[in-house]
Amino acid sequence: MLKGILAISGHSGLFKLIAETKNNIIVESLETGKRMPVYSSSKISALDDIAIYSSEGDIPLKDVLKIIFEKENGGNAIEYKSSGEKLKTYFAEVLPAYDRDRVYVSDIKKVMLWYGILLENGLLNFTEEESDEEKADG
Repeated sequence: MLKGILAISGHSGLFKLIAETKNNIIVESLETGKRMPVYSSSKISALDDIAIYSSEGDIPLKDVLKIIFEKENGGNAIEYKSSGEKLKTYFAEVLPAYDRDRVYVSDIKKVMLWYGILLENGLLNFTEEESDEEKADG
């Protein structure tokens, strides 16, 4: 689901990996559809590799997004521009065991922003993952 979706430091929003070249990668903004090169000097994070600290260990971002998606019945979540207290309260409902010392309001804002972007672009499809897991179990 999150394969090929990137967050790039210094650029707002999320990007889809389009192509790799020797010196850079070409990405496309999920919000504007504009393409641009990103060089190896940029800090690039694949959403697949991101996890949220919790008292039960690190929880993959895709699992957190799935919990939010189910809580909201596939709809919009709290606005990422909400107050810090509202965001922390909401996140505690979604992930009661999240590590309040290591997960900052800025991290919660990013998760909520990313959830909104992914939802808007129809990229929160959890059913294909479940069928992949069922095939692996079967």
